[in-house]
Amino acid sequence: MTPLERFYTEDPRWHEKIGAIHALLERVKISEEQSGDVLHLRKLNRILSVHASTAIEGNQLTLGQVTDVINGKPVWGPPKDIKEVQNAWHAYNEITGFDPWSVDDLLQAHARLTDTLIGESGQFRSVSVAVVGHDGTPLHRGAPSAQVPALVGQLLDWGKSSAAHPLIKSSAVHYMLEYIHPFRDGNGRIGRLWQTLILSKWNPLFAWMPIETLVHHNQALYYQALQDSHAGMVDCRPFIGFMLDAIANSLYKYIDVAAETVADVGANIPVNVPVNVPVNVPVNKVAAKILVLLRANPKASAQKMALALGVADKTIKRHLKALREQGRIQRIGSDKAGYWEIIERPS
Repeated sequence: MTPLERFYTEDPRWHEKIGAIHALLERVKISEEQSGDVLHLRKLNRILSVHASTAIEGNQLTLGQVTDVINGKPVWGPPKDIKEVQNAWHAYNEITGFDPWSVDDLLQAHARLTDTLIGESGQFRSVSVAVVGHDGTPLHRGAPSAQVPALVGQLLDWGKSSAAHPLIKSSAVHYMLEYIHPFRDGNGRIGRLWQTLILSKWNPLFAWMPIETLVHHNQALYYQALQDSHAGMVDCRPFIGFMLDAIANSLYKYIDVAAETVADVGANIPVNVPVNVPVNVPVNKVAAKILVLLRANPKASAQKMALALGVADKTIKRHLKALREQGRIQRIGSDKAGYWEIIERPS
């Protein structure tokens, strides 16, 4: 195995990406405060993570079915798929109790994820394994089974002592778990869970981030980044770069879900209760999200709001114009140095 101190080379672009993630985390805090129901918001995102992480491994349950399984409702589907979702839900709910640098905790988490589904659940594999493509071509062979315990111990010791930024460290550990392939099955699920765990110890908000969802939506790129990282000598620089982008996008996704949660809450408030966004005047989803962002940051530019909501600048400007014409917002000061004020009206 490649010496751990040399299994990745740094990319100068990482520093900019890390800075952007730090800024996004502040916006996530604001979005939670604006959501009106943080527990509901976090549960929604954890469901997204569970659905995505199991779907990457071939689970056929839809997001709606996964939600029903988690809520204890009967679901018609393959028993194995249902059990996978139940296991993942329990494992993610126990995430705060795991020590990311403990081999015993890694094994315990694997046991939670694979309970009754595979042989050697919660144990390092005793056989050789290989990752194969759709056509049966071997893409990667895991480390010899006799070396696995020592390699995993070495990896976690490195993670515990390394001065690397947690965003880099977590991605590197995720990659190396896939590279070592310490288990008969469930290596992808444990790798994604362990990265979330490492990040959550750095910033508790990451316990709820739907990173797996963005990996699922870019599954081909995820596997390509894994392959590119050991195309010759092991260098997981491509994988770290991919994961930094996925993490940033997961934060945007969380902000987006938070904005939808606010809109949903506002739509369900009784009409005799004063609310910030009047319920007797239709507000589409984009406009509702703009109002959420402006409450959090009245000086937010159209460009920044477009980036946060994943739409074009002109879309934001069109909705700002409409909101102004409806008497919902007004501009205070100049276009360059001023800010938006939301006009509160009784329902």
